[in-house]
Amino acid sequence: MKKKELAFSGTGDYIASQELQNSVNVAVALGRPLLIKGEPGTGKTMLARSIAEGLEKELLIWNIKSTTKARDGLYIYDTVQRLYDSQFGDHDVADISHYIKLGRLGESFTAPEQVVLLIDEIDKADLEFPNDLLWELDIMSFHIPETRETVEARHRPIVVITSNAEKELPDAFLRRCIFHYIAFPDAEMMAEIVKVHYPELENRLLDEALDAFYWLRSVGGLQKKPSTSELLDWVQALTAGGIKPEQIMDELPFLGVLIKKDQDFKTVLQRLHRDGKEVKPVAGIPRSW
Repeated sequence: MKKKELAFSGTGDYIASQELQNSVNVAVALGRPLLIKGEPGTGKTMLARSIAEGLEKELLIWNIKSTTKARDGLYIYDTVQRLYDSQFGDHDVADISHYIKLGRLGESFTAPEQVVLLIDEIDKADLEFPNDLLWELDIMSFHIPETRETVEARHRPIVVITSNAEKELPDAFLRRCIFHYIAFPDAEMMAEIVKVHYPELENRLLDEALDAFYWLRSVGGLQKKPSTSELLDWVQALTAGGIKPEQIMDELPFLGVLIKKDQDFKTVLQRLHRDGKEVKPVAGIPRSW
């Protein structure tokens, strides 16, 4: 029987550019991790969900924190539980395997079928973290010294790694990845994205919302520009609030859905004053500003 070819083309709720589709499919074909960068809100995490859905695979998520170590993704030896059981429990503490718990990478190796593994925000960890993963990602196996067991991957997982570029990743790690930068969508693609989520949205309201959204993103000095997910929330708020298209740019209603920092509110207000506009109270900007 001919092996079914995997081809990702996006999903109903995730519009992927042709370049992104190509990057995903090349990574799958070569068995290489797919490293995704892009500013917050461009859909890096949602991409992994879309790949899993589109290719009909289970999704495992390994959320990286500043304290995360590479070994945590392989396995954890619960010495505290073993000590507790030795004192108060009725378990056979001589069998260390009872206290070995596989991490997300270990689970992806032992899964009965190929899975999609998301290593989310790898740049949050320390600088040694990516290098510590190189060997396991290359040979698809790891050793557990406590049990003298070697865990080998039954199927090579589809690995998606996201980064917000908070730290530079080592060159040796980058060489082993297929890289793709998700550029922020232009107005045309953004309109498609919004329409996927709100197919009944009035075209004029969408046009006015997009004009206001991209105007806000163009304001210089913002500490946090509004993202795609915040635009979707804003469109929902505009619809639920019964806002008319002509009100959007004049009043910037529910601005707090898009702008999340005090200084950014002040920056937007100053820009409006320079442009000769005065935002009405519905915008949510305090009068004292």
